[in-house]
Order: sequence, then C-alpha cells, then structure tokens
Amino acid sequence: MSEAAGDVALIDAGGANLGSVRYALERLGATPRNPSASRTMRGARRVILPGVGAAPPAMDLLRERGLADALRALQVPLLGVCLGMQLLFDASEEGDVACLGLLPGRVRRLDPACGARVPHMGWNSLETTRAASLLDGIGAGSQAYFVHGYALPEGDDCIATCDHGQRFAAVVQRGNICGAQFHPERSAAVGARLLGNFLRMSPC
Repeated sequence: MSEAAGDVALIDAGGANLGSVRYALERLGATPRNPSASRTMRGARRVILPGVGAAPPAMDLLRERGLADALRALQVPLLGVCLGMQLLFDASEEGDVACLGLLPGRVRRLDPACGARVPHMGWNSLETTRAASLLDGIGAGSQAYFVHGYALPEGDDCIATCDHGQRFAAVVQRGNICGAQFHPERSAAVGARLLGNFLRMSPC
C-alpha cells in the first residue's frame, strides 16, 4: 500500500462495526485514527464513515461532535459503509431524517412485499452498472455481505447494484464521494479489494 494511503480517519457514528473496519484497514497497511471532533480530522488523506444501526441517532452524534459539517467540507476521498453510505445522501425514510446531503437521493425502506426477507442479511451478488476505480478487480457477480433494512434506489451515482426482491444501489461513487451498502470488512477478498481501491484513490 502506498504511503499516501497511510493516514485514514475512521469516523465513529456509533456503529458496532468500527473495530472490524479498523482491523480490515490495518491488514491492508493503513493506519486508521478515530477523530472524536472535527479538529482531529484535519490532515487525513482518506476518511471512512462506517455505520450500523439507525440514521437519526447517527446523524445526531455527527452533529453533536461537529463532524457533520466537517464531512461536508472534505476535499479528500470519503467512503461511507452500510449506514455510513446512507448518511451521504439527502435524507432517509428511517425516522424521516435529513442526512449529510453530499449525494442526491432519499434512502427508502426495503419492501418486504417484494418477496424477500427484510432486513436483507447475508451474501448476495454485485452487478456493475458502469466502470469506476472503486470497483477495479471486482467482477460482475462477485459476492458481498449485506446487513440492512434500508437502501438507495438505483440512481445516477450508482456503479453497482444488488437484487433482493428489488434492485438497489450497492456501490456508489461521484468524484471523491464513495459508498458501499455492503460490509467490506466482512466480505472477504471482494471487501479487501474495494477498501484497497479506495485507499489508492487520488482526490478529484
């Protein structure tokens, strides 16, 4: 891994997956730190926003710590993971909460009427919708591990989808802003590849 990938800020939005994402990054040679306030995020070359849980308390925590505005002002690559990806968008139906607004769109609850169990838990396949650096080396049909009850409908920033009774955005990228609805830290080689691709990204 390049020296440029070494300094990664790993944001605590109250998610239980913070430790497992840290270990996944360390296995790739990164040295993540956990900013507890906006000032401690300064100087990071990459920022990752993991998340497990519900959107309203996660947004409350980010605002209380001054991290919401700091994330909006970032000029370096940012990766949202699971709930962290959902927080990148305008709003979520979960608690009807306003999110970071870094990407356009509204997170919606997965519909159990579509014939699939909600929440969506387990391995599922990714289908690439367009080429992007975040997906280098990840082929169509690659398996990733999901745990979620809300998701983004497929949109302009979607670079890979997944089908769980309905099609939703599994990976998004617009410039420096990236997101993975699945858990890369639990997705074996596919997850490691996505994290490695993110650590090699150059700021746009």
